Amino acid sequence: MVIIIGAGLSGLLTAYRLKQQGIAFKILEARDRVGGRIHTVLGKNETPVEMGATWFGNHHQHVIALLEELGIGYFEQYMKGTVFFQPMSTSPAQSIQVPSQPPSYRISGGTSHLINTLYNRLDAEDVVLNQEVQKISFHTNSVEVVAADTFTASKVILAIPPKIWSIRIAFEPQLPMDLLHTAQLTHTWMEDSIKVAITYAQPFWEQEQHSGTLFSNTGPLTEFYDQCNYERSKYALCGFMSTSFKQLDDTERRNRVINQLQSVFGAKAADYVDYKECIWSRENLTYTDSETPLFPHQNNGAPIFRDSFFEDRLLICGAETASEFPGYMDGAVSSANRVASKIVKAKS
Repeated sequence: MVIIIGAGLSGLLTAYRLKQQGIAFKILEARDRVGGRIHTVLGKNETPVEMGATWFGNHHQHVIALLEELGIGYFEQYMKGTVFFQPMSTSPAQSIQVPSQPPSYRISGGTSHLINTLYNRLDAEDVVLNQEVQKISFHTNSVEVVAADTFTASKVILAIPPKIWSIRIAFEPQLPMDLLHTAQLTHTWMEDSIKVAITYAQPFWEQEQHSGTLFSNTGPLTEFYDQCNYERSKYALCGFMSTSFKQLDDTERRNRVINQLQSVFGAKAADYVDYKECIWSRENLTYTDSETPLFPHQNNGAPIFRDSFFEDRLLICGAETASEFPGYMDGAVSSANRVASKIVKAKS
């Protein structure tokens, strides 16, 4: 039995690969949902909007290969029309020309469509929610994992961010100090981000030949994009807010966002159906304080994460551990493929 800790993209894909080879596993997930930092939510009119991972490009070949394997469609990010830029608070937004660049893509049906497809290909009893792991003990012939319940396994795979497992989980014997030190100083993608999505009854920006894209130096929104579904039958804008605004209360933060959008797109921006936001630093299963400030992607892809420990009974995967595109969905996919392949080869 292999225990996988975390039901995000890397954990679910690792499990799916093991199931394909007939290897027994169980996923322990601390949250009451699967997906981790992939989290598509529905607005009041069933418009899917992304509170977590959203975009990928042609260079993210592991994600593209997985989507094609699972028969999941994807589509190009809508960028037709005017792009706006706010250089400073004392001047109005300017229309700008964005240099030609490779397209970004989104997953049809929302990023959680990928998560749900993987989850639905597993047996429900093999994914156990509300199991925040507290301790992992390595014995001569087994591994004991203590969460809300206690589980016994032959191997354990850590498929949650390194900083989280290095701080939140007690290991017996203790992890090697170089691994522990590196993990504690590893930036977790999304941990200090704020995602905002606003649903509308009509895509007024498209009707007025605007792309829905906004870049701003002033905030609260720093970048915003069209978030309509593939069919363009559900309408939304979505993007990032400056983390400095998390100190405001919810109502003040929303009011400032709407005021900013009105100053850029006009009065129609205030006629919204639904407002959603996710302050990831308030998600204690994604965020934990660092003793020293970490720069974005710090220690992501560190080679030590691709080693195994305790005589191959502890393996590590997840977006931050990948050798290519660490911290992104592509890294989550490639790391899951790597770890699953290592276990399969050991069994053969």
